[in-house]
Amino acid sequence: MNTRDVPSWILSLDSEDLEFIRKFVLSSGSLKQLAKDYKVSYPTVRIRLDRLIQKIELNKEHDKEQLISFVKTLAIEGRVSLDDAKLIIEKYKDEKGLI
Repeated sequence: MNTRDVPSWILSLDSEDLEFIRKFVLSSGSLKQLAKDYKVSYPTVRIRLDRLIQKIELNKEHDKEQLISFVKTLAIEGRVSLDDAKLIIEKYKDEKGLI
């Protein structure tokens, strides 16, 4: 997969979120298994999944912002680092009250 093909919602996630998704897929979507893996209760895993879903949905809304889309494109193309892109986007969201 080319980095240009990486969906913007994936780029908006931190490494812990990506690891959670990886474990979720490897456990065939079993929240019960994830709870065992993380050594937490089922409701704790469910809350984490719900928050992750909200992050992904929120990212869809922010993609409508032209500056955010532009910065993500620059990161995908390797013209700015992913860390710098995240900093710029967070600063923009903060100033616009989008956080």
